[in-house]
This record gives sequence, C-alpha cells and structure tokens, in this order.
Amino acid sequence: MRLLISFAALFLSVLLLQLSTGGVGPLDALSGLVLGFSRAEIGMLGSAHFLGFFIGCWWAPRVMGSVGHSRAFAAFTASGAIGLLAHYLWIDAYAWALFRVASGFCVAGAYTVVEAWLQAKVTNETRGRTMGVYRVVDMTGSLAAQMVISVLEPASYVSYNLLALLCCAALLPLTLSRTTQPDTPDAPRLHPMLAIGLSPLAVAGVVVAALSSAAFRMVGPVYGQEVGLATSQIAWFLAAFVLGGALAQYPVGWLADRFDRRWVLIGMSLAAVGSCLATALMTGVSTTGIMLNAGIFGVTTFPIYSISAAHAHDFAESDQRVELSAALMFWFAVGAIAAPYSASYLMEWFGPPALFAMIAAGHVVLVIFGLTRMRARTTPKERTAYVWSPRTSFLIGRLLGKSRER
Repeated sequence: MRLLISFAALFLSVLLLQLSTGGVGPLDALSGLVLGFSRAEIGMLGSAHFLGFFIGCWWAPRVMGSVGHSRAFAAFTASGAIGLLAHYLWIDAYAWALFRVASGFCVAGAYTVVEAWLQAKVTNETRGRTMGVYRVVDMTGSLAAQMVISVLEPASYVSYNLLALLCCAALLPLTLSRTTQPDTPDAPRLHPMLAIGLSPLAVAGVVVAALSSAAFRMVGPVYGQEVGLATSQIAWFLAAFVLGGALAQYPVGWLADRFDRRWVLIGMSLAAVGSCLATALMTGVSTTGIMLNAGIFGVTTFPIYSISAAHAHDFAESDQRVELSAALMFWFAVGAIAAPYSASYLMEWFGPPALFAMIAAGHVVLVIFGLTRMRARTTPKERTAYVWSPRTSFLIGRLLGKSRER
C-alpha cells in the first residue's frame, strides 16, 4: 500500500493525460465534420496521431537520458498542450495533422517516462499488483475521455482549451512529486524482424488489432454521426467499445492459458467478423442496438493484441522479451498509422458500413493466415502466462518483467 501511495502522483498524471489526449481524437473527428473536412482528411488526423506516437516511443528514452524523467515528462506534455491550443490558430486539415503528430508524440513520451519510473521502483513481489492498479487507472482514464466528448462542443476553441488545461494539469502531480527520480533505463533495441522470426502469426494479429482499434477510435465518431447518433450518444458508443474490451480480457485470458492460442485467436477473429458484419449490414437499428454492437465489437477485437503477444512470447527466450515487446509495438504502430486514413477513405466512397467491412476483411485474412500457420508449426510444450498488454510505450515489456514466466 505504501508503494502504491508513492505512485499516486504518477497515476494521477496518467489519468489527467488520458482525459486530455484521449478526448482529442473524437473531438477532432466531430470538429472536422462541422468545419467541412473530407472523410479522408479526418482519417488523416488519426493516422498523424499514431505517426507521432511512433516517433515518441522511439525518441523518449533518449530524451530521458539527456534531461531526466521530470523534465522529459514536462517537455512531452507541453508538446501535447501546444498541439491542442494550436488547433484554432490555423484551421486547416493538414495543419491539424501536424498538431496531431504533437499529441501522439506527447502520449508515447509521457507513458514512456511513467513506465520507466514504475519499472525502477517495483520489485518482482509488487509488480503484479502495481500493474493491476496501473491498468485500472489507464482504462478509467480512457473511458472517462470518451465521456468527455458528450460535454464538449465540436469546432469550439473552448473545447480545445479545456483539453489543453487538462494536459497542463497532468504536469503538476509528477513534476511536484518529492519521490526521488530513478536512473534512466537503456532504450530497448528495436528489431522489428525479431517478432516476424519468432511468430509471423503474432505480427499479423497485432497489425489486425491495430486496424480494428485505431480505425474505430479515430473514425468511429464519423460513423456514429452518419448513422444518426447525437454527440452525447457518440460518447457512449466509443465508451461501450472500451468497456467491452476491458471486460473481455480476463475470460479471454483464461481461454488463452488453457487452449491452443491459435484457436483462441481464430475464434475471436471469427466473432469479430460476425460483429462487424452485423453492424455493417443492419439498418434501422435502435440506439440501444448500436451501443450493444459497439460493446460486442470491443469484446471480440480488444483482446487480440494480448493474445498475439502471448503467442509470440511462447517462442521467445527470457532475454528476448523486452525487445520482442518493442517489436510488437512497432508493428502495432505501423497498422495504426495506416488504418484511420484507409477507413475514412473507404467511408467517403462507400458510406458508413465500409468502416466495419474493412475491419471484417482484416479479420478474415487473419483467420486464413492462422489456419495456414497451424499446419506449418506445432504449439510449444511450455507456454508463457497470458498478460493484458497495454499499447503504451516500447518500455512496457520491461515493466511487465517476469510476469509472463510460469
């Protein structure tokens, strides 16, 4: 308990940061519609966010090594606040994409600092409980961020200013903390081909997980408005996806630890295809039905990253785990950069159902590839533990430590 209390400042900073940066994506999508941006331009904003996220993941450890944890956190958070405030200085889709690179950079950099700090302070005995609280705080912030959209007016300077204030407020707990800053960790080497060499199926699963999550969270508000949801209902629509994914982690983890993970991955992808097709083909569905579909979509797609990561770690040695986690994050970022723009472009040409048709197509490919890989390789006799893997920074593998070891 004393350890968790000592992390209170870190967790409060994470919560405030999530409220700010988690809200800007849906707000940008709704604001873009009001301001007359094309669907493709709105998708470009989401892709720009993940481009900044990738840059931040790669660069953050080097910044910490130069200036320390607190100063690095302040620099990353300031970049996010600048990106938010700049929106109404220059109303242009391409300028906003540049500002969204700053917000993605802020998210990755700030999470890298927080996770490096946690890693330096926890022990093997306290790691599991600390990670549990950390996940709860992160997920609570993510849910609350979706709900913030219900009270923010799209295309309003006041709305962006409020998110910027929350971003600035995230500076206070961590930078004013009296806890001694830890030593700066070495950055994990980024070897994307390591993941492909260990498990091509895991890489495919991670890319499809990015396709599902990034496309829905960044372009979902456009879909919601085009099927007739009010702004407050769009907030619940996005929150249902996050909540469904969170609730699915433990039962899916139980299945993944007791059965062949490839079959679990294939089963979840088949369920995701069904969820997507039900959403894309159903017309005239009530608001309750739309919310229910979003929740089921979260249940079927959210855990796929963690299943894929667990499958990849089954083939890794202990000294490869940190670099493998970073490599999987790299492939997630690649999929997430491409997904929002592709989804919005298809929606512009074929209408709202194209969002879920694209995601369903990705899962069909994953199912076929999974069945192919099952014929090419047997499952390992000894498997790692299933871990709910956050997609936060390249250092998350180090923070998880030996939690995958049986």
